[in-house]
Amino acid sequence: MPEYVLPGLVGGLILIVVWLALRIRRLEQDLPEILVGEVGDALAVQHRAMLGDLHDGLARQADRLSEHARADRELLQRGLASASGQLATSIEAMTRSMDRRLETLSGHVNERLDEGFRKTNETFANVMARLATIDEAQKKIDGLTTNVVSLQQLLGDKRARGAFGEIQLEALVRNMLPSEAYEFQYTLPNNARVDCMLRLPEPTGLVGVDSKFPLENYHRMCGDDIAEVDRKLAQAAFRTDLKRHVDAIASKYIIPDVTSDGAVMFVPAEAVFAEIHAFHPEVVAYAQSRRVWIVSPTTLMAVLNTARAVLKDVETRKQIHVIKDALGKLAKDFARFDERMNALARHIEQANKDVQDVHVSSRKISAHFQKIEAAQLDELDGPLDEDPEIPRGRLGVAR
Repeated sequence: MPEYVLPGLVGGLILIVVWLALRIRRLEQDLPEILVGEVGDALAVQHRAMLGDLHDGLARQADRLSEHARADRELLQRGLASASGQLATSIEAMTRSMDRRLETLSGHVNERLDEGFRKTNETFANVMARLATIDEAQKKIDGLTTNVVSLQQLLGDKRARGAFGEIQLEALVRNMLPSEAYEFQYTLPNNARVDCMLRLPEPTGLVGVDSKFPLENYHRMCGDDIAEVDRKLAQAAFRTDLKRHVDAIASKYIIPDVTSDGAVMFVPAEAVFAEIHAFHPEVVAYAQSRRVWIVSPTTLMAVLNTARAVLKDVETRKQIHVIKDALGKLAKDFARFDERMNALARHIEQANKDVQDVHVSSRKISAHFQKIEAAQLDELDGPLDEDPEIPRGRLGVAR
C-alpha cells in the first residue's frame, strides 16, 4: 500500500500548491484596483508577509514531504530488497526441492528401466532356453524316429527278433531274481538249450523259459489293406505258428524227473500277447493242455515276483532256528531288563518317600520359625516331630 499512497499525497499537495499560486497571482492582479491608499499599502504589505509566510510554509511542507517521500522511498526500497531476497531464497529452496524431486524421479525411472531391462533379459533368456529345449526335443524325436525305423528293420529278421526277445527276457529276470535263482542258455540232458532256466525250490524245481516272437503272420492279419480271405489265412497261419512253438517248448524243455511239469513261453510284445488271449482262446487252451504257460513282459514280471516271494519264504524257513535263537536271547535280555526296571522303580519309590519326609521336616521347621517370629515362645515346648498348626495374630503381633 505505501507505493500507492505516497504518489497520491504528493500529487494532491502539488495540486494545492498550484491552485494557491494561481489564486495569489490573481489576487495580486486584482488588489491594485481594489486597494487604494495606505490601507491598500498596508494590506499589500500584510499580504506580501502572508505570501512570504505561505511560501515559507509551503517550502517547509515541501521539504517535509520530500523527506517523507525519501524515507518512504528508502523504506520501499528496503522492503523491495527484503522481498527480493526472500523471493530469491524461496526460488532457490524451490529449485533445490525441484532438483531433489527430479533426482528422485530420475532414480525411480532408472530403477524401473533397469527392472524392465532385467525382466526383458530374463524373459529372453527363458525363451532361448525353451527354444534350446525344443531343439533338443526335436533332435530326440528325430533320433527316436530313426530308432523306430531301425527297430522295425531289426524285428523284420527272425534271428534278430529272437535276440531281441532273449535280451528283454534276460533284463527282466536279472532285475527280479537273485543270481543263484536262474541261469541263461541252460543245457538240458537232451542237449536242448533253453533261453533261461529258473531254479525254484522243491517241489517246483527247474522251470524253463523260452522266448518266441511270432510276428510275420501277426503283421499280415493286422494290416489295413488286406482282403478278408487273406486275413483269415494269416490268422490260421498265426495260430499254427503258436501251436508249433508250444509243441517245441513242451517237447524240449519239459523232462520228467529233471524239470518241473511245466514251462513258460515268453512273448516279448504286449500287443501279440493281447491278440492271443483276446482272439485265440483255443491256442491258450492248447498251450495249457501241453503245460506251457504263455506270458508277456508284464505277466512275466508278476510270475518272477511270485518266484522271488517263494525264494524269500524258503530262505526265511531255512533261517528259522537262527530267528528262534535270537528271540530266546532277546527274551532273556528282556527279563533282565524287567528285573532291573523293577529295582529302579523301588529306588525311585524310596527316594520319593525320603523327599516327602524331608518336606515334612522342612514344613515343621518353618512352622517353628514362624512361631518364633510371632513371639509365641510358650508353644515351642513340643518336639519338632509334631505338626502343630501355625497360629496367627497372637499377642497382637502381625508378621
